[in-house]
Amino acid sequence: MKLLLDTHTLLWFLTNDRSLSTQARAAIEAGGNLCSVSAASLWEVAVKVALSKLTLPAPYADIFPRQLEINGFGLLPITPTHCAALLTLPLHHRDPFDRLLLAQAQSEAMTLVSDDGQFAPYGVPVLW
Repeated sequence: MKLLLDTHTLLWFLTNDRSLSTQARAAIEAGGNLCSVSAASLWEVAVKVALSKLTLPAPYADIFPRQLEINGFGLLPITPTHCAALLTLPLHHRDPFDRLLLAQAQSEAMTLVSDDGQFAPYGVPVLW
């Protein structure tokens, strides 16, 4: 299964946060699944750290991209196809980072690993 980790999922996985569901952790750790992190998530983390809305356990540059490599997570770039998919997404969800993740999951036929209940109306497979 091709998994796209939502930003909170990535952070909870990296910090062993108990907020991460057992099912999500098992899917991320399963050897047969391909886990990816969007460049949008790394951008979101950097923005929130810069705005003091998020504190990381170590400096950003010490975590990324090193933890992606350690955990075998692929980095999904933002492509023109992903941006074009944003044009057809209904406005159920207004968060630009989440909307981009939805567009990427749709475009790449990926399952989004997220606790965000607002993703259901988009028809994107969500695992939690």
